[in-house]
Amino acid sequence: MVKSIKGQFVLILLAAFGFIIHSFSYIEFTGEERFLFNRILFYFIMILSVFNAGMITQKYIHLRKKKKSSVLS
Repeated sequence: MVKSIKGQFVLILLAAFGFIIHSFSYIEFTGEERFLFNRILFYFIMILSVFNAGMITQKYIHLRKKKKSSVLS
């Protein structure tokens, strides 16, 4: 497991982009209902991974601001 916030930030962003690409690459407009559960599952995983990436981004930005303000003081 990656201990640093910056490493977690990069890995989670890569995972979120991977889920976004995977979810949108399987959009079909043919009307077939095969593997509907898998598509729905990956769609919800994509939503959760993007939400998690947002939370880690907020944590990373807050940590950088905190470090910057402690250096200036």
